[in-house]
Amino acid sequence: MSSEQLILDRLEKSESNIMERLERLEQQVSPVADSARAIGELREDLAPRVNELVSALILELADIESDFQLEDLLHLLKKAMRNVKNLNFTLDQLKNLIDLATTAEPLLKLTIPQVIFFLDDLEQKNVFQIFRILLETLKKIGVTYTTEEMEMIGEGLVRLMEIAKKLTKPEALDLLEKTADLPVKVDISNAKPAGPFSMIWASGDAQLKEGVGVLLELTKGLATLKA
Repeated sequence: MSSEQLILDRLEKSESNIMERLERLEQQVSPVADSARAIGELREDLAPRVNELVSALILELADIESDFQLEDLLHLLKKAMRNVKNLNFTLDQLKNLIDLATTAEPLLKLTIPQVIFFLDDLEQKNVFQIFRILLETLKKIGVTYTTEEMEMIGEGLVRLMEIAKKLTKPEALDLLEKTADLPVKVDISNAKPAGPFSMIWASGDAQLKEGVGVLLELTKGLATLKA
């Protein structure tokens, strides 16, 4: 083989190597070119939106221009930097509060409907209306009586409660119940004037004798009022 043919073979191999490298380089550059092309298209699409956003931001900033001062922002930054510990503590407490709310949420979901039902039941039974009436009554009492008079009334109520306690004994309740039945059993519209002879004549009535006996017993009890 002559030297010219060797040179030609080498040139052909070099050319083929160069072509292969160019193809590989083209394959490597192609994605970059596609990305650059996509970025360029995205930039063209976003440019009008960015311009609109900047215009809107300028208008909004123009509205707060009179209320915003750079010195105030710097002062806020200084205070924030000086109170980093307090801010951290506040954030920690906020986290604890959120954890508490998260933990208590299931319990609240069960409790709140029961509380609402209970309050609604009280409302249906006019309990709140009674409380309002009592409150208005207390206001009227407070306006009508002085502090000294209220103290005297309070002491009197204590004694009345003691009397009410005694009246709750079975013997006292039986007597009061029987006494309350008297108006129903007695018809005083038929009562007639009675003279000495009428009293002697009526003394033979068994019910009258029993009534006089009860009256004598009550009269004996009245002696304790003098003690």
